[in-house]
Amino acid sequence: MKEIEVLSTFDGMSCGRIALDRADIKVKNYYSSDIKDYAIKVANNNYPQDKKNRLGDITTIKGSDLPTIDLFLGGSPCQDLSGANKDRSGLDGIKSGLFYELLRLKNEIQPKYFLFENVRMKKEHQDIISKELGCEPIIINSSLYSPQLRHRLYWTNIPLVNQTYSNIDLNDILENGFSDRKKARCLLESDSRPLSTPIKMFHRYYSTGFTTLIFKTERHYHNCVNHYNFHFKGMSAKDIDNHIHNSNIDLSVYEGVRYLTPQEREDCQTVPRGYTKGLTNNQVACILGDGWTINVIAHIFQGLK
Repeated sequence: MKEIEVLSTFDGMSCGRIALDRADIKVKNYYSSDIKDYAIKVANNNYPQDKKNRLGDITTIKGSDLPTIDLFLGGSPCQDLSGANKDRSGLDGIKSGLFYELLRLKNEIQPKYFLFENVRMKKEHQDIISKELGCEPIIINSSLYSPQLRHRLYWTNIPLVNQTYSNIDLNDILENGFSDRKKARCLLESDSRPLSTPIKMFHRYYSTGFTTLIFKTERHYHNCVNHYNFHFKGMSAKDIDNHIHNSNIDLSVYEGVRYLTPQEREDCQTVPRGYTKGLTNNQVACILGDGWTINVIAHIFQGLK
C-alpha cells in the first residue's frame, strides 16, 4: 500500500497516528487539528515529524488548503452526548455541536476513507450522525482488545475485517495491588483527583461501580467490603459523613486504596508506556480518557490494506 495522506480532527495526543503505526500503515503526511496545549505537546514529543502539520482550531481549517486526503479521522467532543452528563443538549450543545465542523470539513475534502468515533448516545442523535455520514455505526467494546470496558460507536467506510480478541485482564497490567474486576471501568478524568478520604473513594467505587479502585491485596478488598457493609450499607455519601462524625468508627481498613497510575491508564488504552511522560496525573487522565483505544483503531485500520 502506498503512503497515505491523513487528516485527524480533534486529534488530542495523536491516537490515530499510534494506531496507524501499529497497523503498519505507511503515512506520507499526518495533518491534525486540536487546541489542547498539553495534548499537542505529547503528540509533538512522540511524533516531532508531524509538528509542521498541526493545524490548530478545526473552525479555521479550509479543505481547499489541504492536499488530497486518503484517510479522515475524527471524534468530536462527547460531553453533550454522553449519558454521564445529565444536562446534555446533544448535537445542539456548544462542544458536541462541533460535529458539524467535522462534517463540513469532510464534505470539503471528500476523503477516500473516514473513521468517526463517539460515545453511545440517544438514538435521535445517533440517527442524525448516521444520516449525515451515510452509514450506520458499529459498536465495539474496548474490552475485546484491552483491560478496559469502553463501549464506543464507530462510523466508517473502511472495509471491516473479522474481529480478533485478546484476553488481557486488569490484574495483568497492575504495577502492584489487586482488583476484584477483570476489566477497568471506562477511564475518567475525575479518577485522577482522589476524594478527600479513602472511605469516600471506596463508597463511590462500591456503591456506583462507576470508577476503578485498586486494593493492596485480595484480602484488603474483602476487609473493605465487610467493613463497609457492616457500618455503611445503604447510606448516601452525606449519611456516611454524618455517621462518621457522630461515632468512633476505625476507618484504617480503607488506607491504601488507590486509583490507576498513569502507566496503568496507558495500558488500559493500549498506548505505549511512557507516551504521556511529563504530564500531571490529571492531564494524563484527561487526554487518555478523551483518546482512543489504540488496539481497537489498529484493528479497524487493517481494512485499509
